[in-house]
Amino acid sequence: QVQLVESGGGLVQAGGSLRLSCAASGRTFSSYAMGWFRQAPGEERKWVAAINWNGGSTFYADSVKGRFTISRDNAKNTVYLQMNSLKPEDTAVYFCAASQMPYSNPTRYDYWGQGTQVTVSS
Repeated sequence: QVQLVESGGGLVQAGGSLRLSCAASGRTFSSYAMGWFRQAPGEERKWVAAINWNGGSTFYADSVKGRFTISRDNAKNTVYLQMNSLKPEDTAVYFCAASQMPYSNPTRYDYWGQGTQVTVSS
């Protein structure tokens, strides 16, 4: 069992930056791949980024490639999402999730956090 808690969301102007954190409980965090997803009102949950168990491989949706960076610190049981050059279309609730592999399909993830709101003003 893994419990995930996101933090770091907030209101930022377009062009600004935020860093999201996802703290995990349990000693097996390092065995999981982690993903970040986002969901805007009235839309389905969409994959943003994923990272494998040791941080050696990272993957990004085209919409965030070059602007967002996913990373992890297994000693701190935490995964991060650094978001730069934010755009109003990045506004959404952001979720972290744990899975066996760094999938882009949200149905392949076993554990989810409660989400953190990111709002980008124009």
